[in-house]
Amino acid sequence: MKKTVPIYVTLILLLIAIASCIFGISRGEVKTVAKKATNICMECIGIG
Repeated sequence: MKKTVPIYVTLILLLIAIASCIFGISRGEVKTVAKKATNICMECIGIG
């Protein structure tokens, strides 16, 4: 028999994820993450 997760647990986790995304965007973390991702990619390719 397959166990299922109650719908309220799924909704709570979804709301927490959305709130975390909004919080990160409001702090300007998008620019930081993009900058770090670019640096990592340049190092892996060997350009930087």
